[in-house]
Amino acid sequence: MNRLQEIEKRKQEIRELLEGEQEVDFNALEKELRALNEEKEKIEKRQRLLEEARTINEDQNKESRTIETFNNEPEKREDKDVKVEKRGQALKENRAVTVGSSDIVLPKHTGNDIRPTFNEVSSLIDRVNYKLLLGGESYQQPYLKGYGTGGYTAEGTDYTTADVIFGYADINKAKVTAYSEDTEEVLKLPAADYDAEVIKGISVASRKQISREILIGAGTTNTLTGIFSTNATAIDAATDIEIDEINNNTLDEIVFSYGGDEDVEDAAVLILNKNDLKAFVKLRDSNGNRIHRVVSNGNTGTIDGIPFIINSACLPINNGGSGGTAGDYAMAYGSLSNYGLTIFSEMDVQRSTDFKFKQGMIAHKGSVFVGGNVISKNGFVRVKRATTQA
Repeated sequence: MNRLQEIEKRKQEIRELLEGEQEVDFNALEKELRALNEEKEKIEKRQRLLEEARTINEDQNKESRTIETFNNEPEKREDKDVKVEKRGQALKENRAVTVGSSDIVLPKHTGNDIRPTFNEVSSLIDRVNYKLLLGGESYQQPYLKGYGTGGYTAEGTDYTTADVIFGYADINKAKVTAYSEDTEEVLKLPAADYDAEVIKGISVASRKQISREILIGAGTTNTLTGIFSTNATAIDAATDIEIDEINNNTLDEIVFSYGGDEDVEDAAVLILNKNDLKAFVKLRDSNGNRIHRVVSNGNTGTIDGIPFIINSACLPINNGGSGGTAGDYAMAYGSLSNYGLTIFSEMDVQRSTDFKFKQGMIAHKGSVFVGGNVISKNGFVRVKRATTQA
């Protein structure tokens, strides 16, 4: 068994694991699949280059024999069909071919790989509290709302009531889907693996939607309950803060507004729009020096040591933002473990050639059942644009 066969066998084993019902490490399998695909591409590319080198060598030998024949025998006139065949073969090998006394056909070269675009999925989806409940319909997460306070009691009178108060966050199933079509030519003809990108795009599209809904999900039927939703009942709306612009005091206002009356919380994360991150970077003191030290690493980073995650579902505050209005939620700050993302089914991606069979179209669809909600009392402080703008 050669290496390509071993790779295909392992990919089939992974496919069977994903189709089964046992628990698996999705991240590990995803990394392994990517590594197998990359190794397969390298092997196939090597084989293709070896074949091209072999063809070039054979052509050079043919040319040598032709010269020798020319020196020793009268030149034989080639058949017209043979010339056409050679011209077609030369074109296929991306060579320049003379088609007339003064006309030259220049071949068009196409890359055999596809360059990626910028990241479109916020890492927020990978950082929240994750729970796998395959086959479930709903999930209820209890959380502590607070403790009572003791009091003085006179002799012979009732003790002061100090009950512990609990709350419950409901997480209901929502169906997230993605669908795409391509032609059989896209699958069979190009050197670049367009079809693999289409299949990958199904998963990316689903993750992209879920990452946004963690913030802005309405919390109604068949939707996640986002941090900004009024249905995120674990958050008291009275704890929301309003900001009319990003200035030197904004970060301190957010950080010290989070948590209870007796503590200043740490290990929290600021979720914001890229435009607002830029506003923090542009702040300067009277000497022209930056107010904040911002360290970024793609979708994440720190502002003065405080972690942040960029998510485009947040509407920017500064200068009215892009499409934002007063009262819009712009940021959230809190521990990401305070949001619960429940997976009720594995991501299922399927391909079918039956639909639009006559047109030669290939259909791809993917679906996953998930749910989400804030699962801790005031787990996030929400920042929104002030109703009165500066």
